[in-house]
Amino acid sequence: MTTDGPTGKSPSRGKRADAQRNREAVLAAAAEVFVTSGVDAPIRQIAARAGVGMATIYRHFPTRADLVTAVYRHQIEACAEAGPNLLASAGSPFDALRKWIDLFVDFLVTKHGLADALQSDNDRFAALHDYFLDRLLPVCAQLLDAAADAGDIRPGTQPYELMRGIGNLCIGHDNDPRYDPRRLIALLLQGLRQPRTP
Repeated sequence: MTTDGPTGKSPSRGKRADAQRNREAVLAAAAEVFVTSGVDAPIRQIAARAGVGMATIYRHFPTRADLVTAVYRHQIEACAEAGPNLLASAGSPFDALRKWIDLFVDFLVTKHGLADALQSDNDRFAALHDYFLDRLLPVCAQLLDAAADAGDIRPGTQPYELMRGIGNLCIGHDNDPRYDPRRLIALLLQGLRQPRTP
């Protein structure tokens, strides 16, 4: 029998909830810091952004590679879960596809530097790449199918080709302030549109 605390929750459940909140705060803070400072940013910078001590970060993520991997997986999950939610809430399947691609581009920018951080751990990086494809290809396919079924886009667009093309358009974004891949991605999406018959 467990003894409930003053809030009616067992102390161990409260500790687990606190630990989960701290973990989520660290992942969110690390993602933000990685965008601005790269994956080699000081851990103390991430701890300060998350509002936790450095010991808390090391308790959840003993190595930098553990933290980078966890951020990557966390963002894959967020991107995967967004697809069905956008289909349910957006004005049209094409709007859902466009908004999801915006999130996907944000994700690609955030993961910049991951390969370098995990260079010494190639097996882990290969597993992450497989996880990325396993989780996001079906979501992209669902959005494309819904947009095609609604007559918003031409049928036949392959999710892998679209994701690969968007990824290629994002290359070079960090090194050239004159280059905004989102403008070209908007043109790419416009090219998928199904011409409306008068």
